[in-house]
Amino acid sequence: MSKADYYVHNPRRTTLESRLMILLNYTLNKNDKELITFQNRLIRYQHYLFTFLYRPEVPPDNNASERAMRNIKVKQRMSDQLKSPDGAFGFAVLRSITDTIIRIIRMY
Repeated sequence: MSKADYYVHNPRRTTLESRLMILLNYTLNKNDKELITFQNRLIRYQHYLFTFLYRPEVPPDNNASERAMRNIKVKQRMSDQLKSPDGAFGFAVLRSITDTIIRIIRMY
């Protein structure tokens, strides 16, 4: 989609939203409690599910978050330093600051 497509009526976007509404209104079996819980959560947040279709600056995937978490898992495996909550909190703060600086540098 081009940037102009985000601000005008888009039939593909409308189709996606109508298909979501069909799924959200589907009657589930009462025995599928986990599925019902998931459906209720989707209903509660349905207005936020397709934000990336209306805002070009919102990515359609979660790669940035997954990449940020990867650093923590590597640190935990390699040095085994995240045994205490204080150590984990300190590493998270430092990693957050470092990642923010890297993003700022890449913008300029």
